[in-house]
Amino acid sequence: MNKDIISGKWTQLKGKAQAKWGDLTDDDFKVAEGNAEYLAGRLQERYGWARDRAETEVRDFEQAMRKEYPDYH
Repeated sequence: MNKDIISGKWTQLKGKAQAKWGDLTDDDFKVAEGNAEYLAGRLQERYGWARDRAETEVRDFEQAMRKEYPDYH
């Protein structure tokens, strides 16, 4: 997984990520700053998910954002 995959539009996407993963804190999102690898690690820790599941969650989020925001890369 590209660790900076969602960093380009992080400011715009952060609110949607917070709504999706409410167990993550504002500090988690501040430190993540769009770093998908870090975000997956925090999801793994907070939700008790396996690494594969956490990475899938982040990847699915990214794909949903690409559909919602066609100019998102």
